[in-house]
This record gives sequence, structure tokens and C-alpha cells, in this order.
Amino acid sequence: MSTIQYRVSELAKRFSLEFKGDGERIIDGVGTLSGAGPSQLSFLSNSKYSAQLATTRAGVVVLNSDAVASCPTAALVARDPYVAYAHIAALFEHLPAAPHGIHPSAVVATGARVSATASIGPCCVIEDGAVVEDGAVLGPHCIVGSHCTVGAQSRLVARVTLVTRVTLGKRVLVHPGAVIGSDGFGLAFDRDHWVKLPQLGGVRIGDDCEIGANTTIDRGALDDTVLEEDVRLDNQIQIAHNVHVGAHTAMAGCAAVAGSAKIGRYCMIGGNAGVLGHLEVADRVTITAKSLVTHSIREAGEYSSGIPLQENRQWRRNAARFKHLDELARRVSALEKDKTDD
Repeated sequence: MSTIQYRVSELAKRFSLEFKGDGERIIDGVGTLSGAGPSQLSFLSNSKYSAQLATTRAGVVVLNSDAVASCPTAALVARDPYVAYAHIAALFEHLPAAPHGIHPSAVVATGARVSATASIGPCCVIEDGAVVEDGAVLGPHCIVGSHCTVGAQSRLVARVTLVTRVTLGKRVLVHPGAVIGSDGFGLAFDRDHWVKLPQLGGVRIGDDCEIGANTTIDRGALDDTVLEEDVRLDNQIQIAHNVHVGAHTAMAGCAAVAGSAKIGRYCMIGGNAGVLGHLEVADRVTITAKSLVTHSIREAGEYSSGIPLQENRQWRRNAARFKHLDELARRVSALEKDKTDD
């Protein structure tokens, strides 16, 4: 049994939630509606799982007021059950404290500045001119390149590379394998060969951002690539040089944003979606999964592109018809013109 335990009434008071049922019940963990036991907390935020509520064995369920009557156990009533669950679940996640100091296998340049309260893990490399601020944690095999700054209380989980001129704000979380500050894809074609453009800018990442595993963020060609505060990037995302991402925007896995695009605040970009270079996306725009943004979006809203999944033979027929779409459009236009003339 977990050593972390809370009464239902304690959780209600701590997070300003109304509770129904047994407030003295002890909760020592979390689980799904179908899998949680009597000492665990679960939640209902998606109506697709409403049928599981009637048979749940969870000791308490976080839900909205509309679902209280259907709950067979104790309930914590929240305006947004998913947000409330996120806050409560964090109580049961306790990572071991990182020891202050520098591991003997780490290599720290004499010109680097590392706070005495920072934790530098095994085989890390901190290059000349780098700064690691108070309470920052570098897991195994991280590299902090020249003139990079890791902000206070930030955490590089493992194998994170900050190449050069990267500034992380406070409480930034970077997952394994991420590369920040690598060269942008800047090339000029000179008659018969490519000429590489120097990437002279950096990367600035605001407070409370999260960068997913194996995500890459290129440094700017001249100005910096910028992520404002509380931007959340999933795994395997590509952010090209000179992109600017507004505060509180979130992107799902395998999304890609091409060079010099500007994404607004409070945007949501679905998995494997793409934004072409030099475009602007307004605040509070949602791009659904696998969509391709080919022109600037000036108004808030939800946008989609692409062809929905079809049975293969139907898709092949439609693909063949697509080749004749321009011809068909011309014929329809001509028929409409003839009808108008009549």
C-alpha cells in the first residue's frame, strides 16, 4: 500500500471541491474507472466512459454535477473533472530528490557557472560560458553547450542536448533525447551546389514549458526561435528556425512547424499536423490531426484538412476521379454559364 494517503474530505478541502458520500474514506492512489480499487481515486470527464461509472470499484470519483446521481461511490464534484484530477494525481507522484552537486563523471568547463544547489548527473558535459541556475537538475548524459542557460528549477531528464545560445526559463521540463539549438535548415542554391547559411541566432524558451522526447528546436538564422511561457510540446516534434510560438499553446506528437512561422497564444495543434513557413496563426486556433496549414489563419476557430479514411477500393476510385477534378470543374462552369445565357 502507498505511504501517501488522503481522506476524501481532505482532498475536497485542498482543491475547493464539493464532496458527496463518505468523506472519511482513505485514498492512496489513482486508477481508471474500470480498474481502480476501493482505496483509489478515478475520474469521469469523457461521456464515452459513462457506462463504466455504474460498475466502478473506485473509492471516489471526480466528476461534474450532472453525473453525481449516477455515481455508486463517494464523489468529488468539479467544474472540470479532468483538470481537478490532474491536480489531485500530482499528489501521488513523488520523484526522488536529486542530490545537489556535480557527479564525478561530469565534465564542467572552467568558464561555466553552476549553482551549488543544482544537480549535475553522470556523464554530463557543461561547456564554456554555460550557466546552470539554482535547483536545476541535469540527468545522465546531458550536454549544455556554449552560452546556454538552464533556468532555476528546470529539469533535463536524460540525454538532452542544448547546442548553443539556448536559454531555458524557470521550471522548464525537457524529456530524453530532445535537441534544442541545432542548426536551422538554411541553404542557398548557387548555380550547381548548395551554400549553407550560418545560423547566428539562438533559442529562447519561457517559464513552465515542457519539451517532449526526441523533439528538435532549431536556433534562429538571425533572430531567436522563441517559445513563450507554458508552451507544451509532445514527443518527436520539429520546430524550425525563427518560429515563434505563443504562450499556452500545445502541440501533439510528430507535428512540424516550418521556418519563420508564427503560432498564436492558446493554440492546439494535433498530431502529425504541419504549418508551412512564414505563415501566421491567430490566437486560440485548433488544428486537427494530420492537417496541413498552407495559408495564414487570421481568426480563432477549429481548422482541418486531409482526406478521411476510406475503404481501399473506394479510395482508389476517388483518387482516379481526382485527376479529372479540374476538367469537371470547367465543364460545370461552362454548363452554368450556358444556363445563365439562356
